[in-house]
Amino acid sequence: MAIIRVGRVELRVMDLEKSAEYYRNVIGLEETGRDDNSVYLKAWDEFDHHSIILTKADSAGMEHLAFKVTGPTDLDYYEMKIEQYGIPVTRIAAGTRLAEGEAIRFTVPTGHHIELYADIERLGTAVGTLNPHPWPDNLRGIAPHRLDHTLLVGEDIEGVTKFFTEVLGFKQTERVITVDGKVMIGSFLATTNKAHDIAFIKGPDNKFHHVGFFVDNWYDVLKAADILSKNEVPMDVTPTRHGITRGQTVYFFDPSGNRNEAFASGYISYSDFETITWTEDKIGQGVFYHRRELSESFMNVLT
Repeated sequence: MAIIRVGRVELRVMDLEKSAEYYRNVIGLEETGRDDNSVYLKAWDEFDHHSIILTKADSAGMEHLAFKVTGPTDLDYYEMKIEQYGIPVTRIAAGTRLAEGEAIRFTVPTGHHIELYADIERLGTAVGTLNPHPWPDNLRGIAPHRLDHTLLVGEDIEGVTKFFTEVLGFKQTERVITVDGKVMIGSFLATTNKAHDIAFIKGPDNKFHHVGFFVDNWYDVLKAADILSKNEVPMDVTPTRHGITRGQTVYFFDPSGNRNEAFASGYISYSDFETITWTEDKIGQGVFYHRRELSESFMNVLT
């Protein structure tokens, strides 16, 4: 039984058409379908029908985050494990959302809705699998390869870390603790060999910090910033490097105020990777390695 990777995130947006245009033309995703209240999109290098769902709502934020498992029997296995841990699980019927099979849904200790699923329609990548070129023609906007990760905000960082590691089998790649070592205030978790697939920082429950899209390299992060400025997209943090994850980054906001990130590089974390620890007094350097201090907006603007 295995959780393969992060699969999709559903974002609440207040102007569906404006948001869809932004994610198509600025981020550079492909629209793959619509239903009454939602638009479905994927990146050019993703096989599955969608990785982003935009759903019309009265407020911004994340509706749910989902991870893909290897097969339908995994849903039974994880349903049993999660319920034994003491967290209720509900079944989402196949076809509830466009192109999706059955899923299980539960709420983690930070209040966020998480789903696991196995079946989804596969559309293939823009370059195919037979003698593929490195990238397709006619890319738009930032044109990331894929959905990479999310950062979520909640109070119980110890509890959510315990759940993801002990129940779902994630490994903790990095953590942030108070100087005295008594309280964990940040946790970075991976089910793949990436630096992180999901991360949590301490704050008000059930809040969304950002969704990260993967681009190739530092040049692509700089190019993303140029595209953002050209389109007058509000930026939160201009291009820089992370100490945590060692990635390169630029942060910005979609039309509803949901924070996005173009993220490049980051280290590989193998199964025997030792957790990296940052202390709170060095968190500025951990998050923004060059500037070495956090901005007020980065910490306090949440959806």
